Amino acid sequence: MSAPATTALARVTAAAPDPGDARVSTAFVTRQGVRHDGRRGGYRNEVLSVRVGAAVGSCAVPPGSLAGAAGDAVLDRVVGGPVADLLGDPDPAVRTAVLDAHLADRRALGDGDGGWPVELPAGSSVTKSTARAAAVADLVPLRTGRVLVVGVVNSLLAALRDRGLDPVPCDRLGGTTEWGEPIRTGFGDDWDAALVTGMTLPDGGFDDLLATAAGRPLAVFAQTGAAVFRALVAEGAVCALSAEPYPFFWLDGGPTRLHVYRGWTT
Repeated sequence: MSAPATTALARVTAAAPDPGDARVSTAFVTRQGVRHDGRRGGYRNEVLSVRVGAAVGSCAVPPGSLAGAAGDAVLDRVVGGPVADLLGDPDPAVRTAVLDAHLADRRALGDGDGGWPVELPAGSSVTKSTARAAAVADLVPLRTGRVLVVGVVNSLLAALRDRGLDPVPCDRLGGTTEWGEPIRTGFGDDWDAALVTGMTLPDGGFDDLLATAAGRPLAVFAQTGAAVFRALVAEGAVCALSAEPYPFFWLDGGPTRLHVYRGWTT
């Protein structure tokens, strides 16, 4: 494996079931732009997804990373490839998506694994984003305090405030929130719990948080690496998880589902 043995991604890979001769049957990229009705700004998503057996695994990447020839090259390299080889691919996005699919193929999310489903109702993009934010905000095992939110989702910040919590927005890209608040680019140490996007797994951010949390609870909302983070709940690295497999809530106006897992609480 090319990933350092100390990373969360490599730990889960090392403990995963032997993939045998399993191969990736399908690989694809989802590119999306969104601007909810009534919101001041918008954003873009770009996600690499692969299918192994009955499961699709995913990893979000910076928008534009898989555009054009670069994306075609990744898809050509991955599709039809042996899972055993791709788990050591030099690209952490490929490793994450393939491991996610492999783990979900061996055991589907919600298949007697300690999680329970949360149904997101049909509706507009705002309706569905708000419903997901409510489910994710409930993962934080605090009644008061400061919550570092890594991967800024405006509806999630609002849901945390509704619960009496003080969200601290954080994203490597910086910028401002819907309400003009500055978004920090570093984690800092002035928080009581963290609510973290699954996108921190392939870029090493999650490893940095684990090293600095010092016993503070880390909850994760994962479209990237949903089944990978399920394993991290089991090992105690994550206190709670919203695992949302493809297709994600922003792709479908009908009912969709995520799966909630809880480990330890404070």
